[in-house]
Formats: sequence, structure tokens, C-alpha cells
Amino acid sequence: MAANDPGLAPLSAPAEDPVKGAVDIPIDTETPVAPDQFDPKYETTRKEIWAYYTYYVGDNGLTLFNFGPTAFQNLMYQAAGDSEILHFMGKDRTINSIVLLCNGISFAIQIVVFLILGSFADFGTWRPNILIVLSMIAFGIGFGWLGVHTEQDWHIGVGLYIVGLIAYQTTITFWTAAFPGLARNTKDLRMKADEFADGRITRAEYDFADMMKRNELSNTAFYVQSVFEIAILAAIVGIMFGLHVNDSEANNNWGLSVLIAFATGVWILCAIPWFVLEKRRPGQNPGQTNIIIAGFKQLGYAMSQIWQLRQSLAYLVGYFLLGDSLNTTVTVIGTLQNEIVAYNSLQLTYLLIVGIAAQAVGIGAFWQIQKRYGLSTKTMFMVIAVCIVLLDGWGMIGIWTQSFGFHKTWEVWVYQAFYGLLVCPWYSYSQTMISEVTPRGKEFLFFSLFSIVGKTSAFIGPLVSSAIIDDTGNNSSPFYFLFALSFVSCAWLYFFVDVEKSRVEQQDFLEREKSGKMEIVRV
Repeated sequence: MAANDPGLAPLSAPAEDPVKGAVDIPIDTETPVAPDQFDPKYETTRKEIWAYYTYYVGDNGLTLFNFGPTAFQNLMYQAAGDSEILHFMGKDRTINSIVLLCNGISFAIQIVVFLILGSFADFGTWRPNILIVLSMIAFGIGFGWLGVHTEQDWHIGVGLYIVGLIAYQTTITFWTAAFPGLARNTKDLRMKADEFADGRITRAEYDFADMMKRNELSNTAFYVQSVFEIAILAAIVGIMFGLHVNDSEANNNWGLSVLIAFATGVWILCAIPWFVLEKRRPGQNPGQTNIIIAGFKQLGYAMSQIWQLRQSLAYLVGYFLLGDSLNTTVTVIGTLQNEIVAYNSLQLTYLLIVGIAAQAVGIGAFWQIQKRYGLSTKTMFMVIAVCIVLLDGWGMIGIWTQSFGFHKTWEVWVYQAFYGLLVCPWYSYSQTMISEVTPRGKEFLFFSLFSIVGKTSAFIGPLVSSAIIDDTGNNSSPFYFLFALSFVSCAWLYFFVDVEKSRVEQQDFLEREKSGKMEIVRV
């Protein structure tokens, strides 16, 4: 995976810049004029870009993020009966409370995983193996659901649900972290670097081209995934009819397990091109230091220095708060939606088709508007943030009335359209915003740090919401907390995150790192 962005530089620059990550080794080169380096053998090809897109078509979330949780909740409701209460972790709990608690456990484990893997993923050329291994674990979980489809299996479902979420979230993070390197190794960015080195464009113009190329790859990947996911869901509808899922509870249970396995098979086929075609671009050179030790040294260094990257830290805080709100909001609405449609696998598939179609239109529209009017990543991101606040306000109304606020069937259809059009672009633009505040050559480390923060937020939010539900007995009551959280985070991001200042801080950060290593060499 591309992390070091051996990107774009004048021809006189060396193929590998020690400034960008060598650990305690001599530095005898000057900083290149362009902010990236370029080695022709690592130039991003069209086939590689499409292989990158194709992986996302497979890792679309249908397996372990959509239908896996639905199958898990479905078995719990059947086991609980009319009481909707099960004994879990030493206490009688509602189904919604158990789901949120399992989410919290899963995200807590993910923090440890990212600390171990993310700290050294920017080193060496073997980094794609991380994604391959994590993907294989996810494949195993997906096929494992074929053996779990009766109410007696709900305890096994707990394990598949928790590990499945871990596998899905980690694969998405390590796949996503590759896109800045892909964008900065394209021919377009090489030409822009040449123009910048020759004085034909300004640094601001180069940075704008860099920003737009990253947005292009991120948004196009999301759009392509959305379009093909509709086709996958259409095939799933055919499978559901073939299994007669509406005929009995047992058929519906089996149908959920089969469609998870089917989507897993699609994921495998879509993952192979990326595993084969990704260019193993060199990351940072650990020198004489063991790569794992070097990784943890880098993690410690980044944690100590991020206080000097004030804009990165400000976005980290806003990402923590808004990510907490959105992750928990989606979980809460998902449990309410599942109750409304009575876990009917065919009905849920129809809802997903509407949501994914709206998602394709939404991300396509966001990108076309941004490209047409030259809008910044932050501008597009703030539009999404406001829509998240509106979504939580919608749910909060449901605390006081049963006629509105995710209680009616028509609302879940409207929700899928609203969420797809105006909220789903979060998954593209929040990642592009991370790349905006990440120093070059530190992509995997910083994406992992942001993922750790995201998982911490996703750990806290579900636990708080679970406690609120247990205390009030109202499944809509967490929206009090979620609305306030999303409103505060939206305001924070608007007033305290400045991308232009961040670029200056990143440059200073890399210069300080270079100077510090030069001092080590002199001593």
C-alpha cells in the first residue's frame, strides 16, 4: 500500500527522500523543491486505480456491517421472545442495549489492533500483507454465518458480530489510507510538480491540484462502489426469492446467512485484483532498527509532536465528536428500522437498494458540485456535518411522539434516501479531510491515529447510549445525547479547523523532523 507517497519531485531529486522517514540514519540530501517525490516505476496506472476501486466494491459493508448485525439482532429477538430481554454479561438487558454494548467491545478491541498494526504500517514494502490477512479473517467470518441461523446460536452470533465489525473496520481503514499515495503518484500530479518546480504555478495552485486529485480518487471509489452495490443487491433479491424467505421464520434466518456468504464471495473476487496489482511502493526506511520497534517509536514521536500540529489536533477532536455521533446514530436508527420491518430480509434488501442508489447520486452530486465550483474539501464536509445534526434532530422528536421520529414505516424509506444523498458522503470527505491534515509520508500512521480516535468515540457513544436506554426504557432517548454531540462537533469543526494553516504546520513538522535527525547524526 502506498503510504510514503514517493510522489513528485524535480528530476535531480533522489528516488527516496531520507527526510520522509528514515530512522536515525545520515541525511545528505536537500529537501526537494516539490513537496512530493516521483519514481517512474511507481507511477500509478489506470489498472491499479481500478483495482483499488474494485476492492471497495467487494468491501461494501453488506457482509459484516449491514446484514451481519441484522442476523445477530434477529436471532436475539427470537431467543428473547416477547420479553425482549436476554441475560448478557451478568445482567438482564434489552436487545438494543446488548447491541450497543457489543459495539463498544468491538471498537475497544479495534483500538488495540490499530495501535499494533498502524504504528509500523508506514515502514517497508510488505504493508499490503496487512490488508490481505485482515481480509482473509473477514472472509472467514462471512462464511461462518452459514453455520449460525437458529435462535440457539445467538451466543455464537455475538462473537461473529464483534469480530466481524473489527475485520470490516480495519480492512476499510488500511484500504483507505492508500489513496493519498495513489493520487500523488499519478501522471497528472507529476506534471503539476514539474510546473511548480519550474515556477509556472504557485504552491497554492499545486496544493489545490493535489487536493482535487485526492478528492477525485476518494469520491470516484465511493461512487463506483455504490453503483455496483446496487447490482449486488439486485442479485441478492433474486436469491431471497429463490430461498422463499417470506414463507417461514427459519427460511428468513437461513436467507440472511446465505446472503452474507454470497456477498463475502463477491468480496473475494473483487479483492484479488488489488492484491495482485497494487505496487509495493517503499515506505519509510527503519534503518538498523527493527521495523516493529521503529513503528512504535514513530507512534510515540507522532503523539508527542501532534500538539504542534494544532489544526490536525483540532480536526482530531472534531472527528472524534462527530464520528461518535454518527456511528451511534446509525446503530440506533438501524435497531429501530429492524424493529419496524420485523427483520424481513427481503424488505431490508429493498431499503438498502434505495439507500445505496441515493448514496450513488449523493456522492456523484457532491463531487460534481465541488469540481464545478472549485470548492474546498472542508466546505463539502461542513454541508455533511449540518445534515448529521438534522438527522439527530429528526430522531430526537421521536422521544416525545410516536407519529414522527423513526417510528413509522414510511420514515425508514425517507431515511434511506436522506442518509444516502446527504450523509453518506461523510465516508469519503471525512477521509479526504484526514489527508488534508496529515504530513506527507505519514499516511498510515495518521490514518491509524484517526481510526483509533474514531474507534474510541465509537466505543464511548454506544456505551453511553446503552446506559441511557437501560435507564429510560425508551429506545429513542439516546437522541438527546446524539443531537447535542453532533451540534457541538459541527460548530467546533467550522470555527477551529483551518486547512491552510494546517499545510504550513505540516511543512514545519517535516522540517523539524529533518533537523532533529540531522542533529542526531552530528552528535
